Amino acid sequence: MPLTVGTAGHIDHGKTALVEALTGKNTDRLPEEHERGISIDLGYAPLELPDGTRLSVVDVPGHERFVRTMVAGATGIDLFLLVIDANEGARPQTHEHLAILRLLGIEHGVVALTKSDLVDDETLELARAEAEELLPGSPIVAVSARTGAGLDELRTALASVATERVREAAPTRLYVDRVFTLRGIGTVATGTLWSGSIGEGDELQAGGRTVRVRSVQVHDSAVTRAEAGQRVAVALPGVERSELRRGDALVARGAYPSSYRLDVALEPLADIPARVQVHHGTASVLARVVRIGERFAQLRLAEPLVAARGDHVVLRAETTVGGGRVLDPAPPRHASAERMELVERGEIAATVHEPVRAESLAHLGELEGVEEADGWVFSSSWLDELRAELDERLGRADPLDPGIPPPAEAWAGAIVPLLGLERRGAKLYRPGAIAQLGARADAAAALEAQLGLEPLKLDDAALGRFLEEQGRLVRVGDGYAISAAAYAEARDALVAECESAGKIALARFRDLLGVGRKTAQLLLERFDADGLTRRVGDERVLRKRGTIAR
Repeated sequence: MPLTVGTAGHIDHGKTALVEALTGKNTDRLPEEHERGISIDLGYAPLELPDGTRLSVVDVPGHERFVRTMVAGATGIDLFLLVIDANEGARPQTHEHLAILRLLGIEHGVVALTKSDLVDDETLELARAEAEELLPGSPIVAVSARTGAGLDELRTALASVATERVREAAPTRLYVDRVFTLRGIGTVATGTLWSGSIGEGDELQAGGRTVRVRSVQVHDSAVTRAEAGQRVAVALPGVERSELRRGDALVARGAYPSSYRLDVALEPLADIPARVQVHHGTASVLARVVRIGERFAQLRLAEPLVAARGDHVVLRAETTVGGGRVLDPAPPRHASAERMELVERGEIAATVHEPVRAESLAHLGELEGVEEADGWVFSSSWLDELRAELDERLGRADPLDPGIPPPAEAWAGAIVPLLGLERRGAKLYRPGAIAQLGARADAAAALEAQLGLEPLKLDDAALGRFLEEQGRLVRVGDGYAISAAAYAEARDALVAECESAGKIALARFRDLLGVGRKTAQLLLERFDADGLTRRVGDERVLRKRGTIAR
């Protein structure tokens, strides 16, 4: 079973140097990291253990300014490598990183007392005693990245805690931590594969779009299929680098809801404020915390997150204030402690609120209280919420065009027909809704009173379109209009001249109407667009009689 180990610890305690000593790879790849001598972004390397196990190593920055990056690297790991400088002992980020590991449910790991060659035996024993107090029962190994002392013992200790992890069968889920472009390959996204597998030709969902996997690598080696627990790089043809970012999720199509709300069982470390940053997967999203009783909360998110029941989140303000275990990744809008308790106790076996594909829920067993449409499963309360949301948007629509675009999500084609709305072209309307002037009736009358043969600038484009559809004006050029009567008069003059002379030039048309050159040009372009005339050099001729719209 593939496993991932993540480093943790205070800045300058030697995480990156230790990873390089263990793996032979310097995980600091950015020029700024080499210039400043500190890790800023996540780094990755493969690690071979004495028993043949191959771990994926995620190296995280230790500076307090980059804790959010540390959380992004720690999510999805199976075990930790906590690094403590033998001379300095545990420092602020040592404690914060350890708290984050506990909040993420990462229980197994090893403590490395680094720079052990630079301290005396008494100092080393003090550091060991402190580490034992911090992590009772975890292996503690004194090492030196400079001399190599203790590295073999550290590898053996890692092998002793790298026990096979029990992973529930679940659809594919990978949280993106890096996106870059390679010549000849295109956009590449990397991350730790949380569940499922990824292979060439797979179709996955990223936000609201479907992407296809061209190829897969694990630590720079091509593989036919990557498995959960591995560090994965996937090539995604047809995807621009700007279209993906850290925090996005690549998931099996329709398998996981993308939700603006999470119901969680809280694990507070301090007073949790009303506004926090929610860290989940590799994403960090601002959220409002709605406390539900003493133990629960609903997180109202500024951006949607892809989550699953049982996931862990970390809550941060100026520092880490707590975390939570996800009870419902797409809950109803109105939260209740009673419902959360039922979910937590397992009396509600599985909850489905927002639409997910039915086949992706097979591992959850039989579901109760859900509806299904064309393979999508959802709750009736969610459908009511969607109906109310669209009705509210329709109520705010412009009376001149009282329609709204339909939802863009993959489920729209199956579920929108259930809402009792009419689809006309690319928009949804209330049944029988028609365009109306409403409060703009006076403005329409005033506009018509000013229209004649000289084009008038339209300040209200929507009103202009409405009046043109009713035959009350004709738009010409970019944002101008003339009266319908003037258009008919100009058209008749042009047709008469063309039937007499066979053609008409701009100057002749201008003189016939007694208007300026610009007005004549706008009218001729409109006649071309209407299919009445076609341009031949600097002149116009009538199209075939059958195409003339009188």
